[in-house]
Amino acid sequence: MKNQKIKVLVIDDSALIRSVMKEIIDREKDMECVGSAPDPLVAREMIKSLNPDVLTLDVEMPRMDGLDFLERLMRLRPMPVVMVSTLTEHGSDITFRALELGAVDFVSKPKMDIARGMEEYAIEITDKIRAAALSHVHPKKAAASMVIQEKFSADAILPSVAGRFSTTEKLIIIGASTGGTEAIKDVLTRLPADVPGILVTQHMPENFTKSFAERLNSLCKISVKEAVHNERVLPGHAYIAPGHSHLLLKRSGANYMTELSQGPPVNRHRPSVDVLFRSAANVAGANALGIILTGMGKDGAQGLLEMKNTGSHTIAQDEESCVVFGMPKEAIAVGGACEVSPLQNIARRTLDYLATHSGKGNRV
Repeated sequence: MKNQKIKVLVIDDSALIRSVMKEIIDREKDMECVGSAPDPLVAREMIKSLNPDVLTLDVEMPRMDGLDFLERLMRLRPMPVVMVSTLTEHGSDITFRALELGAVDFVSKPKMDIARGMEEYAIEITDKIRAAALSHVHPKKAAASMVIQEKFSADAILPSVAGRFSTTEKLIIIGASTGGTEAIKDVLTRLPADVPGILVTQHMPENFTKSFAERLNSLCKISVKEAVHNERVLPGHAYIAPGHSHLLLKRSGANYMTELSQGPPVNRHRPSVDVLFRSAANVAGANALGIILTGMGKDGAQGLLEMKNTGSHTIAQDEESCVVFGMPKEAIAVGGACEVSPLQNIARRTLDYLATHSGKGNRV
């Protein structure tokens, strides 16, 4: 099975997009476009006959809206879907709805010079198809153009330090990638309003992080916002890394503060989970609790180990509940996880640990 190509079905009402997507997919050695459909009704029959591994799906199409089709698909025949649409750039509510319905990830179409623009997105498109093919899709009830970057480590942003500050204030540090928007929502919505301050890095284009934070803020007991540079980290607040910058933790006197850096991508990402985790290891040590959630690749694995080595309690999401068991798997493999937990238990495990080590009795 591992040597078989990933079979991709492209669903888009634009003949040009279907043609460009087919070309992008077919030149990859590990995947092939087995068919293309102009609308979901045609696609429905092609899914039955071609049995694709991954769908790419537009939102605005004739005869049936892409979100309606996605909802029915995930209820009746769950399978990996990558949303590819111009609506995903500014229509962030539509994007997050697609992720809630079960889409693995999304790619934005360019608004102008589509053929050339899609070629610039080729690496992102094929990377996300690969991630989708590896994903665990569970039945549901009724990025800026990426350029290949040198793989800097977190050393390019900040060094690892031996001396660390002493404080009693606790923090929660979270990192995620593919599938992370729903995983982060699951964790944060289970936390009480008086939980310690939270810093979050989710791999996401800058067009979406503010909307993501606002969406979480409307659902959570805590306050959630997109992080800005040099603001105090407060209890009962979560700070989401903006899509254009690394988010770091720093100290100013007795206070924890945010820091934003536009240094080079780390593990091909900015923001990078490794950078956030290292900063927490440097600054907070045993007062931080690190959580690594679903995601493709290894970003955050080394950083979680650094947190553990400086006394932090660390939790990795388990394989069964991950959309893509990549980042947690790598963190577990290098010894960075103190414990492995199903997603639905992570908030409770976090609060239990904090209660034990801070004397507070918060419960989910």
